[in-house]
Amino acid sequence: MKANNPTTASANATSTTRQRSIIAKTALYLGTLGVLGTGVVHIQQYYDQDYSTIPTIGTLFFLNFVAAVVIALGLIVPVRRVAGRYADAIRAAFAVGGIGLGVLSLVALFISESSGLFGFVENGYRTAIDLAIVAEVAATLFLLIFLIANGTGLQAIRRPGGADPRKH
Repeated sequence: MKANNPTTASANATSTTRQRSIIAKTALYLGTLGVLGTGVVHIQQYYDQDYSTIPTIGTLFFLNFVAAVVIALGLIVPVRRVAGRYADAIRAAFAVGGIGLGVLSLVALFISESSGLFGFVENGYRTAIDLAIVAEVAATLFLLIFLIANGTGLQAIRRPGGADPRKH
């Protein structure tokens, strides 16, 4: 059997698709954990470190937690039954939201440490800040990997009939 045999090419394509699927699924779950980690650290600081009493910053910490929970649910809830061919695009949108949450949380932290944010200046690194940085970087990187491995889902929307050949 020759290497350029159509059967061999089909088997190689199936193997590559399976590997991309495994990578995408693993990155999705790890990215989801990163998003949840970001939210958990913010809500812990909100309640235990009295960030709830800091004007504007307290509200942002609470909203960070709410956003993290919503995004995490959007990433892992099985939407294909309801959304059909739009499911991959919806999940990709939640992944972009998770990346945005991670990046914006990091930017806000670095601004609050250097020049202050809404009149609040963060002083020094503590365990919670270290955990937040790790979670935000992990969420961003893993969700980027997910998007690269899985795609945006726009192909299925644009395809006549909406069938996604990867799902068969």
